[in-house]
Amino acid sequence: MRCMTNPGDQAAPPSGFSISARLNSFRYAVRGLRWLIREEHNARVHLAASVLAVGAGLVLRLPAPDWRWLIVAIALVWLAEAFNTAIEDICDRICPEFDPAIGRIKDLAAGGVLVASLAAAGIGLFTLGPPLLKLLH
Repeated sequence: MRCMTNPGDQAAPPSGFSISARLNSFRYAVRGLRWLIREEHNARVHLAASVLAVGAGLVLRLPAPDWRWLIVAIALVWLAEAFNTAIEDICDRICPEFDPAIGRIKDLAAGGVLVASLAAAGIGLFTLGPPLLKLLH
């Protein structure tokens, strides 16, 4: 049985650049992000943290260099969470029953999310902390 990523995908090889194919790829990506937020509890935690960080940045009127750091931190966590979810899903599809090797793979992917989240928290602390303390004093 052949698996297709999206209904309507053709078995024929890609035939070069087309605007409709590029638009479809964006549509699939947005669908993936919607699914991630809707189905993954941790993604909703990341969404809340992202909104709080952006809101704090707006309230504190961060300069552009600080926004660059926040954007990188937010993107890092979202990338890690998306890859972790994809790895977990493919592992569950390949091997639905418990397997220690699959468990190790999933733990490694989850560890990547933890590292990204801790790094983002550190970036947030160093970026938002000083202007927040200044505002409070």
